Amino acid sequence: MQLNPFYFLNIYKPKGITSFDVIFKLRKKLGIKKIGHSGTLDPFAEGVMQVAVGNATRLLEYLDSDKEYIATMKFGYSSTTLDIEGEISKVPYIIFKKNELQEAIKGFIGKIKQTPPKFSAIKVNGQKLCNIARKNPNSDIFVPEREVEIYNIELLEFNGETAKIKVSCSKGTYIRTLASDIAKALGTDAYLTELKRTKAGNFKIKDSIELDDINKDTIGINPLDALNLPEYELNFDEFEFIKNGRKLNVNLSGENILLKLSYKKHLVSIGILSDNIIKVEKFFNSGGIV
Repeated sequence: MQLNPFYFLNIYKPKGITSFDVIFKLRKKLGIKKIGHSGTLDPFAEGVMQVAVGNATRLLEYLDSDKEYIATMKFGYSSTTLDIEGEISKVPYIIFKKNELQEAIKGFIGKIKQTPPKFSAIKVNGQKLCNIARKNPNSDIFVPEREVEIYNIELLEFNGETAKIKVSCSKGTYIRTLASDIAKALGTDAYLTELKRTKAGNFKIKDSIELDDINKDTIGINPLDALNLPEYELNFDEFEFIKNGRKLNVNLSGENILLKLSYKKHLVSIGILSDNIIKVEKFFNSGGIV
């Protein structure tokens, strides 16, 4: 076990447990309390979780937050949670063709407004929506809209009753809401029967690790590889400047550009480049550099 843990893990969250359950299990397996993640996956969902260990938790805000999902939606039904965990009700179902579904999907590509589901982890007036909804399912909660961006939706399968789609989107997108909204555009409703996160930033599902395979000897992901930021490699004198909190004068153009500053293949700082000057935003010495 590292004395100063400073790395990421690409964890495959299985169905049936919460994202907090994943963190709880990792803390026990690794013997490290300081562990966090970049985005919650619903209990019924599975797939990639970006997990930060030790001081890497200070880097979560700099991770690429774009996501990719594969979702299966069932038409002609509604759910109180918009997924299989809610109360399912049959609703009017207008038969439509594959090309009509594809046309409806096109209308959701780009920047769109979404109303997050009542059963979600976002907070309204300091309380999680899901906690309010569980206590009083019929409560009339005002949930503010938010703008998200859908980069692409690909229709993978369609049999008239269910559809499987691949969605590339920005942080904060609710695929449950997206599925219901697509169905409503076709005159019906739908809920998710399956949801798999296949990518988060540059963490891909093919590289993810099962929880059961994690132990204290697991080799984590170097923060330099986890962050999609331009890199500036420091020489010894520059490292000494950075270590002492001093600004660097460099021959680089750019304005308010975030950089990862490396020394001897370790991430040592997050810096901001402006007017040929790099200013330290965060400094790390978790790599054991002296």
